[in-house]
Amino acid sequence: MSRRLLPSGDAAVLVECDSLDEVLALHDALAAEPPPGVVELVPAARTILVAVDPDRLPLESAATWIRRVPAEAGARRAGRVASEVVIDVVYDGVDLHETAGTLGVSPEALIAHHKAVEWRVAFIGFAPGFGYLVSDDWPFEVPRLDAPRPRVPAGAVALAGAFAGVYPRQSPGGWRLIGRTDAELWNPAAPSPALLLPGRRVRFREVGSP
Repeated sequence: MSRRLLPSGDAAVLVECDSLDEVLALHDALAAEPPPGVVELVPAARTILVAVDPDRLPLESAATWIRRVPAEAGARRAGRVASEVVIDVVYDGVDLHETAGTLGVSPEALIAHHKAVEWRVAFIGFAPGFGYLVSDDWPFEVPRLDAPRPRVPAGAVALAGAFAGVYPRQSPGGWRLIGRTDAELWNPAAPSPALLLPGRRVRFREVGSP
């Protein structure tokens, strides 16, 4: 694993990695035993922002810690957030049948795969509470729509590339919609506003249409 460390203001270090797999492994390793003074770890597709309290952990010390933390593949599983979120889904999305056909499987097979694998929140982006979910056992690469929709409803369960996701609020979007959920992904008034956090495990459970 190669890591490039860059200062990001006076209270954070940006770590650049070569791949998302390396980000996931390093994030787990850093989260397993953070020293006092680490405020937050913010993963993205190729980077991790390590925010610190410089009065407790100077940037130089934070950089030394980051360089010394090993991030073998096994650390990806050992450091996971312990809790698991189960999201109930009605699989009636407008793109379900077309997406299944594009992938060369039946809609039932696509739903079965989506439910069977264990997902993990790789990072948060696009909108507050929108988790980019990945799985080692997900076999598909799903093409995005040729033209994004101007409005995707809140709770839409979607696929794009190697990712799954759930739209936390109505917004434009180019992901393929395979279902919907009533789960609340983002509530700024709640003690923990986001249902999905980096590292958290997610499973989807099929329910009937209300």
